Amino acid sequence: MKIVKAVLSGLFAFALILVLNTKFGDIPPLAKFLDPFQGFWMNAEAKQQNPELDLNIEGLKAPVQIHFDDQMIPHIFAENNHDLYFAQGYITAKDRLWQMDFQTRFASGRLSEVVGPKALELDRYQRRMGMTFGAENMVKVMMEDPEIKETIDAYTAGVNAYIHSLSPGDYPLEFKLLNYAPEDWTPLNSALLLKLMSATLAGGSNEFYMNNILNKFGPEITKNLFPDYPYREDPIIPVGTKWDFDPIKTPQTPKLNLSDKTAYTIKTREIEEGIGSNNWAVAGEKSASGFPILANDPHLDLTLPSIWYQIQLASSDMNSCGVSIPGAPGIIIGFNQNVAWGVTNVGADVLDWYNIKFKDESKKEYWYNNQWNPVKLRIETIQVNGGQTLTDTVLYTHHGPIVYTSEQRPNNFSKINNIPTGHALRWVAHDGSNDTRTFFMLNRAKNYTDYRKALTYYSAPAQNFIFASVDNDIAITPNGYLPLKWSGQGKFLLDGTDPANDWQGRIPAEHNPTVKNPDRKFVSSANQFPNDPSYPYYINWEYAGYERSHRINKRLSVMTQANVDSLQNLQNDNYSILAENILPTLLNLVDTKGLKDVEKEGFNIVSKWNKHFDADEIGASIFELWHKNLGVQIWQDEFDDPKAPMRFPSRDRSVELLLNEPNSVWYDNVKTAKKETREDLVNASFKFAIDSLKRKYGSLDKDWAWGNLKSTNVPHLAKIAGFGSKNLYNGGSKTSVNAVSETNGPSWRMIVALGKDVKAYGVFPGGESGNPGSHYYDNMVDTWSDGKLNELLFLKAKNESSKRIISTWKLNKK
Repeated sequence: MKIVKAVLSGLFAFALILVLNTKFGDIPPLAKFLDPFQGFWMNAEAKQQNPELDLNIEGLKAPVQIHFDDQMIPHIFAENNHDLYFAQGYITAKDRLWQMDFQTRFASGRLSEVVGPKALELDRYQRRMGMTFGAENMVKVMMEDPEIKETIDAYTAGVNAYIHSLSPGDYPLEFKLLNYAPEDWTPLNSALLLKLMSATLAGGSNEFYMNNILNKFGPEITKNLFPDYPYREDPIIPVGTKWDFDPIKTPQTPKLNLSDKTAYTIKTREIEEGIGSNNWAVAGEKSASGFPILANDPHLDLTLPSIWYQIQLASSDMNSCGVSIPGAPGIIIGFNQNVAWGVTNVGADVLDWYNIKFKDESKKEYWYNNQWNPVKLRIETIQVNGGQTLTDTVLYTHHGPIVYTSEQRPNNFSKINNIPTGHALRWVAHDGSNDTRTFFMLNRAKNYTDYRKALTYYSAPAQNFIFASVDNDIAITPNGYLPLKWSGQGKFLLDGTDPANDWQGRIPAEHNPTVKNPDRKFVSSANQFPNDPSYPYYINWEYAGYERSHRINKRLSVMTQANVDSLQNLQNDNYSILAENILPTLLNLVDTKGLKDVEKEGFNIVSKWNKHFDADEIGASIFELWHKNLGVQIWQDEFDDPKAPMRFPSRDRSVELLLNEPNSVWYDNVKTAKKETREDLVNASFKFAIDSLKRKYGSLDKDWAWGNLKSTNVPHLAKIAGFGSKNLYNGGSKTSVNAVSETNGPSWRMIVALGKDVKAYGVFPGGESGNPGSHYYDNMVDTWSDGKLNELLFLKAKNESSKRIISTWKLNKK
């Protein structure tokens, strides 16, 4: 009997060991995860930091000193640029290694190696979009520049020096949860991160929508509902600005091709408007100090760990401060003693789809320029966790990859909802570029001339680069590789057989729209049209709505004696120009006699609402649901066609319809016998808004407040439960300067006051650390949510003392 018990005990122990060391689905091997010496317990960090640390590291040429301030932001002082970027790579990896690993795996289509078959279609999609193809081309160009090669190589060596210093117990928590180890960093990884930003800001398309609209309604109605220039606009370059160049010849716009009657049956959702970024700079004549002040708040999907990594970099030829992208060298948005710079997304049309005509089912040749041309094959090898290895063949034309053919297109994979079948992708992100040099030079810039030279190296994603200098210059340039096209090229799907539809090179960089020291004494952008119709080149036909830009420009126009506080207030401005434009009309059209008690109460509240999307405002909640449902009521009956999906006209076109076309045919619901009017739809959508809030929150009370309805939060990058933020009760809206929505908003707020001693302020919704067990993982979230800023510590020398320095590391040559 004892032998039986011993055997059973042994079998139980063996089974327990097997269970605890085996990964089942999303559950990590529990023995490893719970191990007190190597498991997640090792990732807990004390708020108190070791005041001094000496490290001997192989790969350095000279000692490096790093001060950490009270937010654990590193201030790196090196004697040469190699050591500067080596140290940046080392320290960034210390705080954000898993984020760097995960994002590059995501970009390159290698998540299946970690999480298994459930990521297979996502991996295929990323590879088919040519993410690695574009990154490889970028690396080739960067490595031809000796200075940038040194920068990238040093950064890479620094990341790897940190990785090689780790034991499994030191791995970031997510590595333990997902049961894998970090691998060596390469220059390709850094390029992939920049391509990922391009995909985030320019990776969508709705040309197949427009083809379906053109086929259903014809060119006249299509042009009326989707005009090439909006009814309301306040462009980045002020109207009347003279273009200081002789434009080169641009191709003639051909007649619309109405022969393609293909109904593109891709099921997707309406594009989302109102997500965007802001930046502006006021001249010294407008500021209390007599020197320019620059502000920037780029809006992106928010995550923990945070999108940005705050840092100061100082060497023999530079001393700059700001935010970097974890995994890429240099500072992307920031300042030095002489200049400040920032970016917002341009929204240029740099991604087009070309219909490909194959010779036969083998798809080995395609018709272009009156002859058959060979299709090139790129074989993608995908390793899947568990030992399986799959190959995927991507067809390439001179335009770019044919992302999906009919037989390659998977079912039930939402990521491909903006990809037309059988079309080649021409995307600027596939081209080689040396974008890193732009930031290398901006970090060292001393004046306007340096700024303009730095921009010539930048490619994608096209950005509105704003600039201010201690010399009292301000400027803004919508900048990047802007394809030279005929007007409207890319608004609809393109015929890939005709060379006339190819891009004709690029708009010369010196012809990109720009303005320096305008008469109005400020420059600004909020993702709106870069220019008025006098600009001689075509960039795109549709941009973000004008409301944010118009509000910014109205505020800045009347602003005098501007200071950091006044610009901070503008960053947090919750006023809605959209509400200003349409709410009076909506209220006048409501039949108050037909309202129920709760509807009357809601009507009284929204009637008295101050048009600010503040967190406590109930009127904001009612208005938001009201105007959004009104858009659905107007357009859905004509544009909701599952056989040929279409997008709705823009918010700007809807406003024009509502205000100036009271008897438009578009108000009638073609699916009902009754002929609906503008008044019918306004009343129905108002009642819908009240009913929605009542069903969600019960009787009308404080629970209807906008902060509750919006429910802002910052989720974990991989959506791991418990690693995101709490719900944040704050204001802002997609039509306000403070464009905060549920999980999208200002990823970094910064204000730089130039002068004899530069002063800067900033915050992002997170913390420096990527470790959920650290105090510095999300310590700035509440500051960000409250609309406050931290003063940024900017050290002029490595031995400068400051009470805010809580720890100093010395990296010594080994």
